Amino acid sequence: MTDPIPRNGLRPRFWEDIPMKRMTNAEWEALCDGCGKCCLNKLEDEDSGDVALTRIACRLLDDATCLCAHYQNRHQFVPDCIVLTPDTIAGHMYWLPETCAYRLIFQKNPLPDWHPLISGSPESVHRAGISVRGQTVSEFDTPFEEWEDHIIEENT
Repeated sequence: MTDPIPRNGLRPRFWEDIPMKRMTNAEWEALCDGCGKCCLNKLEDEDSGDVALTRIACRLLDDATCLCAHYQNRHQFVPDCIVLTPDTIAGHMYWLPETCAYRLIFQKNPLPDWHPLISGSPESVHRAGISVRGQTVSEFDTPFEEWEDHIIEENT
């Protein structure tokens, strides 16, 4: 018999032994560390396939919280926003940040100490300097021709 799922939907240290496909929706969502990197526009080199992060944020990214301002209905505003699921993660690895918990767990790596599931605080990702809080510019205010000027290195 399996352990009952607690009221908050999060089993203790679930990411260590529960396969992604068996996580509850709450567990899946809790893997997100709130860094905001996945909501940065990226540039892909057509020849090499390399993907570069830019500091140009999706129109829905709240720069202060690093969260999507309209997460539940984001596709109404950004139709091509990626829906990451256990079934689609393998095809999206190329654009997931190196520090992304979805990527780390998929690759069977541990979560870092600053991850909110380890630290117990959603602020730990910001204190560790991993998030893009306060570092983004608006996609509306930045012409596409200037995006290369905003390429950044990923904080790891």
